[in-house]
Amino acid sequence: MTVFALRGRLVATLSVLGALALTACGGGDDGPPEPEETRAQDSRQFTVDETRLPFAALAGAPETDRWWGVLDGAGYRVEVPRNWNGMLVMYAHGYGGTGAALSVSDAPIRAHLIAKGYAWAASSFSKNYYDVRAGIEDTNALALAFQRIGAQNGRTLAAPTRTYIIGTSMGGHIAAAAVDAEALETANHKLRYHGAVPMCGVLGDTELYNYFGASQIAAQQLAGVPVTAWPVANWSTLAPQVRSALFTSFPGATTPLGDQYKEIVKQLTGGERPMFNEGFAGSMNATVWGTFGRDGTINGILNKDGYDTTGIVYQFDNDPAQTAAEAAFNQAAYRLKADPEANRLRRDGLRWFPKTNARISVPVVTIHTLGDVYVPFSMEQIYKRRAVAQGTDQWLVQRAIRGVSHCDFTLDEQTAAFDAMTNWEQNGVKPAGDEVLDRATVADPAYGCKFSSPTRTPNSCPAS
Repeated sequence: MTVFALRGRLVATLSVLGALALTACGGGDDGPPEPEETRAQDSRQFTVDETRLPFAALAGAPETDRWWGVLDGAGYRVEVPRNWNGMLVMYAHGYGGTGAALSVSDAPIRAHLIAKGYAWAASSFSKNYYDVRAGIEDTNALALAFQRIGAQNGRTLAAPTRTYIIGTSMGGHIAAAAVDAEALETANHKLRYHGAVPMCGVLGDTELYNYFGASQIAAQQLAGVPVTAWPVANWSTLAPQVRSALFTSFPGATTPLGDQYKEIVKQLTGGERPMFNEGFAGSMNATVWGTFGRDGTINGILNKDGYDTTGIVYQFDNDPAQTAAEAAFNQAAYRLKADPEANRLRRDGLRWFPKTNARISVPVVTIHTLGDVYVPFSMEQIYKRRAVAQGTDQWLVQRAIRGVSHCDFTLDEQTAAFDAMTNWEQNGVKPAGDEVLDRATVADPAYGCKFSSPTRTPNSCPAS
């Protein structure tokens, strides 16, 4: 074969490959890429009451400029000290419910931030429900608009030298997902944060809902009305029967069967640990039961069932070895399997339910209460295992707090975590944290004392 013939064949081959590449990218004869599917959340309408956006100066605090408005359908607040230190802190709020009205929450450590010269900003997000995707996009968009907002209000601001993100509950999920490499790869509004403080965060992302499903399955199985199909269509009829089998007074007083259920929940939520009994008897347990009977779409955030209990191991005690009774219970338990399409990567931005993969390369300091059974301490353990698997655990410091309820933090516990993260990021001083995976350590009666405010536990922690 001649050189010219070889060249002709090579050109023809490259032409075919080029055409295939264009087709794969949506070019060629196939036209533009297929549009993404929509879901219930996409058609819901939300509004910002702009009369509720203004906020007053803090008494006795340094002088600041305060601005508010609406950005791409989300309300916002921005506060910049006159003696600004050049750094910006984004605050992501927790779950806002399912109503149409959007609202902005001030950063819980606002006074601390402005006293130290930090600017802060917070978005209402453009959607309610458990929409972490909207939370990340709208928080990032606000951070990217920071200088423009200043200019619109007559103040010229330099680009922040550091941008951090903090958040509580759903906002903790947002903070952890926002610093994950997947967000940098797939978000429409891309922002590289310098550090994060997720507080009481949903750090296991969909694992939280797997826990809700597993709890209902365990409760029904113990009560003698096991799950046979999902969602449980007659849950409202079954609920009184299940509660009466497990509780003499819901949620605080258990029957013998309820004692077994309580132990199962303890193991699902982090194992033997201080404050669990108080948390189980509190209102957050009732909130968990309020999720029972639902399908796995997380109120229309997903189109398909995202619950999955195939990896759940039910345990009756703190020993991971399976007894015959535990093995039988696990064998009999109905298993939920998530649809693989429910929360896949998307072509139009972040996943519908963004992941906290622990693909991190900046300091992350978390705090979590031990008694929380709604967004339980097991979220921290899941996140730590992911970080270890990713080889990124050198960027993660976790602190256990001896609170009973969800996000039950004192102000000094929150400010201490923020200062620890910023000192680490700015000065290279990695802070201390708690071991979260060793069962014996977590079960110690004094666990959580190290980073809990002494004002909350003077009688249960050793004197320092």
